[in-house]
Order: sequence, then C-alpha cells, then structure tokens
Amino acid sequence: MKTGNTLQPNIVLILTDDQGWGDLGYTGNTSISTPNIDRLAREGAIMERFYVQPLCAPTRAEILTGRCFPRTGVHGVTRGQERMNLDEVTVAQVLKTAGYATGCFGKWHNGSAYPYHPNGRGFDEFYGFCCGHWSDYFQSTIERNGEEVVAPGYLPDACTDEAMAFIERNRDRPFFCYLPLNIPHSPFQVPDRYWDRLKDLDLPQRATDAAKEKLSETRAALAMCENIDWNVGRVVGKLNELGLAAQTIVIYLSDNGPNTHRWNGGMRGIKGSIDEGGVRSPCSFTWPGRIAPGTRVGHVAGSIDFLPTLADFAGVKDAKTKPLDGVSLRSLLEGRAEEWPDRAIFAQSINFRYTSMRTARYRACVGGDALYDMVDDFRQTRDLAAERPDEWRRQRGEIERWRTEMLPEGGMRPLRIPVGYREFPTTSLRPEDGDPHGAITWSSIHPNSSFLTNWRDGADSVSWELDVANEGEYDVTLHYTCKPENVGAGIEAVCGAARVGCTVTEAFDPPLRTGEDRSPRDSSYMKPFKTLALGRLRLKAGQQTIELRATKKAGAEMIDVGELRLRLL
Repeated sequence: MKTGNTLQPNIVLILTDDQGWGDLGYTGNTSISTPNIDRLAREGAIMERFYVQPLCAPTRAEILTGRCFPRTGVHGVTRGQERMNLDEVTVAQVLKTAGYATGCFGKWHNGSAYPYHPNGRGFDEFYGFCCGHWSDYFQSTIERNGEEVVAPGYLPDACTDEAMAFIERNRDRPFFCYLPLNIPHSPFQVPDRYWDRLKDLDLPQRATDAAKEKLSETRAALAMCENIDWNVGRVVGKLNELGLAAQTIVIYLSDNGPNTHRWNGGMRGIKGSIDEGGVRSPCSFTWPGRIAPGTRVGHVAGSIDFLPTLADFAGVKDAKTKPLDGVSLRSLLEGRAEEWPDRAIFAQSINFRYTSMRTARYRACVGGDALYDMVDDFRQTRDLAAERPDEWRRQRGEIERWRTEMLPEGGMRPLRIPVGYREFPTTSLRPEDGDPHGAITWSSIHPNSSFLTNWRDGADSVSWELDVANEGEYDVTLHYTCKPENVGAGIEAVCGAARVGCTVTEAFDPPLRTGEDRSPRDSSYMKPFKTLALGRLRLKAGQQTIELRATKKAGAEMIDVGELRLRLL
C-alpha cells in the first residue's frame, strides 16, 4: 500500500448513539448547552446534508467499509445480523496497513465473537462492549481486548479516558482513534451534574409529533448529550495539551436519528425511519489550518464516504478494499471542488420493506410510496408522486435498481458463532446469539443485553450454533444465578457425543440493578452472575451445536443464564 502524504494526519472519529440532528446547540436546540461540539463545527466544516442509516449496526458498517450496508452482510441489529462479512476491509485495516495505531473505545455493534470482534477488524486496542444495547452505564462490566473489566464511574467518561490515554501513548506516530460513545441510547442513565440542570427545565421546542413526546425521555437524552459535549471538550483539550491539534482531523456525527420523539428541527421521522429525521445526522470535520473555519458543505453525502475520505487524507493511494460505494469528500472539505455532481444516498430499513433515496432536491420513498420536494417541503407534508409522475417514475426506478443490486447480498442467512481461534481463545456464547427451547426466554423484549430466564421445565434447553476453527480441549464456564430453593440443579453442556456438567451447589440470587434510570425503560434490568466451571469439553473443528441442558431439577426452577464461555486450551 502506497501513501502519498509526507504528513499523515491523526484522525479522531467521534460517533454518538441515537443522537438526533436537533440535539445540538449549533443545529438550533435552545434547551441544550453543547459549546465544545458547537466550537468544533464553527472551526471546521459542517456537512449540511449528511445521511446515515436508520439504525446503529448498518450505519457503523458503512462507516467502517465505505460500502452500502447490505453488501457487507449486515441486515439487522441483533442475533448475528449485525456482523460484517469477514472479507470486508475496514477503515481501521486500511489505516493500520498505512502505519497508523488504531483504537476503538465504546460501542462496537458489528459482531462480538472473534474475528468479527474489533481486534479482528483492524483495531490494535478495544475497550468497550460489542453488543447493540447495554443495560448499565455506571460501573459497567465491559471488556478490554477480550478480557472482562469493570469501567469506573460513568461508561462514556471511562471510554473517553481510554481514548485520551491511547492518544497520549501514540503521540509520536499517526493514530486513528474511533470513539463510538454509547449515548444517548437508552437506558436513560446520566450523572446528577447533567440531570439536575435539565430535569425540571421547560422545553419550548417540542417533537414534530408532540403527542408522542415523553418529556422525561427528552430531558434525559439532552442531559446525556451534554455529557457527550463535556467528553468532546476533554478530547480536544488533550490534543491541545499534547500539541497535536494542528496534526489531527476531528470528526463528529451520530449513527441515526433520535431514539425518542423530541425536537429535531421539524423533520419527519425518528430512529428506525427512512424519512429525513431518521437518517439526517449532524456531521462536522475539523482540521486547523487545512479545513477553513466556517466551511459549509451543502452537497449530499453519507456514512459510506468515510473510508475513501479518510484514506485520501491519510495519503493511501491503493487501499485493498472491496469496490466502494462512497467517495472522498476531501476536495469539498478543503474548498477545492469547483463542480460536484448530484448524487443519491439511499436509506434502507433492515427488513428491506422500506427504502428511500435522497438527492439534492428530492426524497423518494418506496414501501410507503411517496415523493417529496425537500427544498420546498423539508417537513415532508406533501406527497408529489401524483403531481410529478415523470419524476416519481424516474426516482422509483433508481430505487428499484438499487434494491435489486442489494437484496441478494442482504438476505437473511443463518450465522454460526466462530469459536477456537488461537489468537483470541475465549468466546462468550451470549443469550442474544442463542436459541432458547421450550419456555426459556430472554429477560427483555430486546435480546441484546438480556439474560435467559423462565427455565422451569427440565426438558427445556438452550443451544448455540458454532463454527469451530480448531479442534481441541475447551474449558467451559457457566455464568448463572440460582435461587436458594433451586440449589442442587444439574447442568450439562453437550456437543455431539461430548458432554461435561456438574451440580449447582451454591445459591446466587442478587437483585436486579435498578435505581439509576431517569426515565422508565422498556428493556430488562441486568444483574451480576456467578461463574461455575463445568469442566473440559473436546470440540471437533467445523460446524457444531452446543446445548445447555438440565440433568436434575431440584426446585421449581433451574437457573438463569448470563452466558456460556468457551476457552481453547
């Protein structure tokens, strides 16, 4: 791989989770204080028409690969559907090959088991969690490069601490610091210093669909955004302290529209919607001395443009990627583009039922068929499909061609969990990736960040579909809770003819972790789990099924399951 720049800039990419376009001061929100993010935007380039996907994992896949998410294998947000195909090349791999130190600090959400894990996708360092949803943001149990750790204090603060430490360690070489903060995604947990300012604040700006707005959620989300701003200020302060600001591009954006009904500039749609409000993201690029302060880019751009743009800034001339859908925005950001063709950015629901296409003037929607003139009607109140039939046919045709190209690669497919890589020997078989049988169920309506419960029948079980890389002996460890009256339950793990098990001899029944939410949640609370060594199990290479079964029922219930962990010896 060749590089054409004598100076390879450092890159800090800050991605927030479920923050709407309207959740910032510089976009017009009068209830929130975001001076650090606002200053970044003023001192660099604001992308005025920047688009992402309606949900987390698809956007993240596009950022990482420069390709429309259906091409990457991502077609959902849980149960393996969030994984990128292993032949995809990420921006971290491109930059690492070009000599960059690479680190990811926060929420990953593109696969948890190695080699889908960040450490298998080009990141030297990872601190955070891989799941799409996390239940607790205080004293959170997360991971560092595959090893379990407890994050001190508030999770976004801890991730920012780690990002700043990474920057300091790599101050003498180019670095790519990816900081995907996990807020304002629910649960609505935020420290008092932010909540106290907003908890009773009158909110003059209301949601587009005001009847659906829950003010406690809005206040909590805005408080979380103020914490983001504080952490952004800390990162920028660290760059200044180390004398790195002039050598560093800082990028800021969100992964989709707001996760609740709240003020979003009057746009239609929230997270999950292919309308403007569901996919328009705040986005700024700041590089002192290279990107002029006050730059405003009005051209349509999107998450698919990050890999080519960052590779261009890094001077990478022949990145060995798959064919890209995105383009480099460098000439726009540097004010050198005299002409820029109109282009289309597509938004796709994960069930492939709804697709929209955004151009400079129009948003066309297939599924809920409609055509909107976004120049005259950014609120999408007037469907023009019948009034402008020629334009509607042309736009619909473009969408159908795109869908035809994408659908074969985006179809649902069963995915096995990779196990047994010597460079990453431990694999956690998590509830969201398993198949509960009988009455066993997830503790939450969302499989992500849940546990398996309601194991009342000894005939019920849980299974995981595996793809074992190396035959060998594996330590099998169960993470469980058990009420005192159910002690004596027998549990075994079975894979083909091999089995290993033991009796639960110790009760462990901690309460759920509650009391930190600022607004009620629709997902379950979590709790600590105790580890129980089941023993060693020999797994053959290839496709296997491992099943957790009951061998003895001692009380009315068996156990709750946090995860089953396998470690190649």
